[in-house]
Amino acid sequence: MKAPICAFTTVFLLAFVAGAGAAERKYGPGVTDTEIKIGQTVPYSGPASALGILGRIEGAYFEMINASGGVNGRKIKLISLDDAYSPPKTVEQTRKLVEQDEVFAIVGTFGTPGNLAISKYLNRNKVPQILIGTGSPKFSDPKNLPWTTSFVMSLRVEAKIHAQYLLANKPEAKIGILFQNDDFGRDFVSAFRAGLGDKAAAMIVQELSYEVSSPTIDSQIASLKSSGADTFFQATTPKFAAQAIRKASEIGWKPLQILPIGASQISIVLQPAGLEASTGALAAVFAKAPGDTIWDTDGDMRDYYAFMKKWAPSENAADSAAQYAYSTAQMAVVLLKKCGEELTRENLLKQATTVKDLQMPMFLPGIKINVSPSNYTPWNQGKIARFDGTRWVPITDLIAVPDD
Repeated sequence: MKAPICAFTTVFLLAFVAGAGAAERKYGPGVTDTEIKIGQTVPYSGPASALGILGRIEGAYFEMINASGGVNGRKIKLISLDDAYSPPKTVEQTRKLVEQDEVFAIVGTFGTPGNLAISKYLNRNKVPQILIGTGSPKFSDPKNLPWTTSFVMSLRVEAKIHAQYLLANKPEAKIGILFQNDDFGRDFVSAFRAGLGDKAAAMIVQELSYEVSSPTIDSQIASLKSSGADTFFQATTPKFAAQAIRKASEIGWKPLQILPIGASQISIVLQPAGLEASTGALAAVFAKAPGDTIWDTDGDMRDYYAFMKKWAPSENAADSAAQYAYSTAQMAVVLLKKCGEELTRENLLKQATTVKDLQMPMFLPGIKINVSPSNYTPWNQGKIARFDGTRWVPITDLIAVPDD
């Protein structure tokens, strides 16, 4: 028999959903007395396939919830399809989920390009597109994309945290930038420039891009070294982040490396790149780090490890992507519980956009989720952490980015 969710998580869930009492049953598509059907696309193949773990962990979490009776007596059925990190495939698979599978909502689809490709379709058809895995500020747009919410640190927030850190600690930095030539890469660089303000022109010495289909980025790294850059800002996904770190080391370029949180996983980025080559890299973090001994006595981290051992034993519990997926699924359950017996798409959207001071179990203390109908940016704080060759070590207090 499956062990119950620990007291930490149970108290958290019950406290937050209190007040979502019994009501007359109202159902939207994909909901019955016994089931809630949700869908997503994830890159199980293609250049971002390392992040296929997101769908696997979310599916495992829902299996755990179902084994305990589901959400208000209903089992969650997740239909998770491969989109190979290709926007046309994301569109094709999402249309299948909505029109053939008739899912209640799209939950946790990963990637900026793919989510952009489906956002207008889903909003036009009033299908919730919630807890998506992208921090692009394009999705914090209640006016034009009211049915779309994200569940990751906003690229605007993340990039500006790095900019604030550099302005305070390395104001004379000569910055070389490598970015993925898509909406994710361009948005991240744009936000970083905005964070540097009028210092950007003097501090940034070169910007180079690559295509997601590129076999290598060796020539870009050589060019960035030649530019004289002593700081390397990456707007990359895991495969290319690992290549960039490794190549920089091979050619003897030793800048201060700044990685996006989505490409900072130890197991799938830093180990393949080389732990010695990765030592000293910075990332902006918002969650507790699996594998970090500082959290060994933390009840919620123990809960996470117990979940991984029981429900996803073949996955790497130390992978931060697994922890993020765990939190995403946990948040989905919170929102579904809040819906009570009114499981309509309209009510799910209402619950997803009325979140006040929610401290998620696996988030760093003090980072609370606040989403309102007028502000879809879920949180605006993070810490700068440095990789010490073994783990990510926070080196700052919480850095807050004011709302735009």
